[in-house]
Amino acid sequence: MPSLKLASHLDQIKPSITLAVTAKAAKLKAAGVDVISFGAGEPDFDTPAHIKAAVHAALDQPGIGKYTDVGGILALRKAVAAELGAVHGVAIEPDQVLVSTGAKHSLYNLFTALLDPGDEVLIPAPYWVSYPDMVMLAGGKPVILPTRAEDDFAVTGDQVRAACTSRTRAIVLNNPSNPTGAVYTRTQIEELAAAVVDKDLWIVSDDIYRQLVYGDATYTSIATISPDLAGRTILVDGASKTYAMTGWRIGYTAGPLPLIKAMAKVQGQSTSNPSHISQIAALAALTGPQDCVAEMRKAFDGRRITMVKLLRAIPGVACREPKGAFYAFPDLSAYVGKKSPDGKVLSDDVQLCDWLVEAGKVAVVPGSGFGAPGFVRLSYACSMQDIEVGVGRLGTALATLS
Repeated sequence: MPSLKLASHLDQIKPSITLAVTAKAAKLKAAGVDVISFGAGEPDFDTPAHIKAAVHAALDQPGIGKYTDVGGILALRKAVAAELGAVHGVAIEPDQVLVSTGAKHSLYNLFTALLDPGDEVLIPAPYWVSYPDMVMLAGGKPVILPTRAEDDFAVTGDQVRAACTSRTRAIVLNNPSNPTGAVYTRTQIEELAAAVVDKDLWIVSDDIYRQLVYGDATYTSIATISPDLAGRTILVDGASKTYAMTGWRIGYTAGPLPLIKAMAKVQGQSTSNPSHISQIAALAALTGPQDCVAEMRKAFDGRRITMVKLLRAIPGVACREPKGAFYAFPDLSAYVGKKSPDGKVLSDDVQLCDWLVEAGKVAVVPGSGFGAPGFVRLSYACSMQDIEVGVGRLGTALATLS
């Protein structure tokens, strides 16, 4: 048997820490351990009934389950173009839309099609765990822009200007944010937009949580600032979070036609079309009743308020109010470096989170995976009972550290 040598470019790629935490909690649960997991970014609601009904009806029609166009069925691309066009105030043609196997796949295709080796992409931190690795897999260089909790984790225009070089191609804007739940104000968007124009950048606008905004916060699309901004914004979105359709795996990109064609070329040589029946489900989601979205958003809002209140009641824990998505991102750095009851020093947030799932029976995701050591991410896309019991376990476990 020949020796197995793996591709060296994978050496710099890290496994998804959110998936790792979720898998560890699931393994313990399967072994009969009572673990409450705040790891997965997945709504606990079922896919709405009218979407399932549309799928059931489609299964009886001829031709369902066959290959489709690589970029998705025309009816879905039309629906995506209409919906994104209305939200972002731009005219989008169906040919400017590529439907993929989840928004993660959309982003992977995008970076592969956009970047040459050594091209730089600005990524504000805390960031979704996969952005830097996707850029590196495409041969690019992620340039991390740190933000502060006291600034609601917003990157500034001055930071963008200072970070740019002759190789900087784009900036990633995830609004609302995973993991922080932060939502940019219009003033912050306008400041960022000015820097983007000054430096002639593309904007990768990841809007997967845009319909999950709470309180007095408002989602502002950077594409609405001016025609120039609209022309340089690449829109990435999907059905997963808004419609509780994570497992259906449907995401989509809208952008300049040459880019969409290049992304379709990548997709055509990798996965081909996304699942036909999942496309039918996404079409029903976009064109059907939207009251399900409001109902889920209302439930998330109540859970958000409860989780933040409980977290802030734990001594030494600071937590900014998340205004969107379904995550809280508290600062647990006061507990990093402390000893567990058995004398083990928890020297970083990864060790702290490992100890919490073993000793505290509560799973949270370490902030290091998001570029924010000392913080942890908790998803409140779970039951109110899990929030109350789980955060209670978190506080009880932390209190035993010395």
